[in-house]
Amino acid sequence: MLGVPKESDAKAIRDAFRELALKYHPDRNRDPGSEDRFREIAQAYAVLSDPQKRAEYDRKGSGFPAGDFFGKMDFGDLFEGFPGGFFEGLFHRNRGEDIEVTLEVPLWRIAKGGKEKVVVPVDSACPDCGGSGAAPGTSPKTCQACGGTGRKSTRKKWSENEIVIEQVGPCPDCGGTGRIIEKPCPACGGKGRVRREETLEVSIPPGIGEGSILRIQGKGMPYPGGAPGDLYVVVKSAKDPRFERDGADLWCAETISLIDAVLGTKIRVPTLDRPAEVDIPPGTQPDAVLRIRGKGLPGGDLYLRIRILVPEKLSGMERDLYRKLREISAGGS
Repeated sequence: MLGVPKESDAKAIRDAFRELALKYHPDRNRDPGSEDRFREIAQAYAVLSDPQKRAEYDRKGSGFPAGDFFGKMDFGDLFEGFPGGFFEGLFHRNRGEDIEVTLEVPLWRIAKGGKEKVVVPVDSACPDCGGSGAAPGTSPKTCQACGGTGRKSTRKKWSENEIVIEQVGPCPDCGGTGRIIEKPCPACGGKGRVRREETLEVSIPPGIGEGSILRIQGKGMPYPGGAPGDLYVVVKSAKDPRFERDGADLWCAETISLIDAVLGTKIRVPTLDRPAEVDIPPGTQPDAVLRIRGKGLPGGDLYLRIRILVPEKLSGMERDLYRKLREISAGGS
C-alpha cells in the first residue's frame, strides 16, 4: 500500500507515508476516491509504524482486519514531530499569494545572460490605515471564533475503523485573518492594501529555455502578520524580425538571385553578435538549408534557409541571354 519493501525501516515507512499523505489528503486532493485512498494509506501506516502490529500483520497477512490495527487512534499522532504541525504547516500556511508574470527577453540577452527588468503588480500597505484595514482612529479586534489564529479545525470519524481525521481550514468568521474589522478603511475597503507597480531586476541565465520559470522568493503578495508569497517569472523570447527560435537553434532566411543560385556566391547573414560570411554553393535549390555552427543560442546553431528570386521583368538583353541559355541547355540534352 505504501510502496515500500517488506524489510524497510521506520524512517523509510514514514517518508513514504508522508509523500502519499501529501498527495491524497482530503484537504488537498478533491478527486473522487482520494478520501478512501487516504484512509487506506493511513491504515497501512498505522500497522507498519507499530512494531507489534507490524509483526502480527506479517504473521496473518493482508487479510488481517483493519479495524483491529487502529483502535481509538487520533490521526494527529501520526504527524507528531513535524515542524509547525504537519497538515497545518503544509496545507494552511499563512502566506501571501504568489504572483506570475511573463517577461519577454531579447534573443541577444538570452544568448549572453544578464539582468532584465520586470514590472510586477504588487500590494503595499494602505497609507491611510497603515495596513490594518480599519478606518483611521479604529483598530481590528481579535476574532473570538478562532482566538486570533485564523484557523478552525473539524474532526471526521470513520466508524468502521474508528480513525479520527482532523482537518484544518480558514476560520469562516474572519476569513483566515484572525481579525475582525468592524469599520473598514474607506481608502482600501478594509483590505489594508493598495495596488501599485514595482520594477525588479531578474537574472537571466545564458541560454535559458523558452517558457522557463524563475522564482523570486518573497516578492509576491504580502500577508498581514505572515510571510509574503513568491514571484514567478515566465521567460519568453521577444520577437526578432531576423530570427525564429527553435530550442537552442535559430532560423533565418535570405534571398539570392537566380544567377547566384546557379553559379554560387558569398553573402553576409546576421547573427546575434556580428554578421557572418556564408558560401552559397553553385546549384543551390529553392528552400535549401545551410547550417552555421555555433551561431545560435548557447549549444545551438544558426540555420539559413535560401530563397531564390526569379525576375519578373527582363531587359531586352537579359531576355536574349536567357533564350540563348535555353537553346544551349536544349542542345546539350
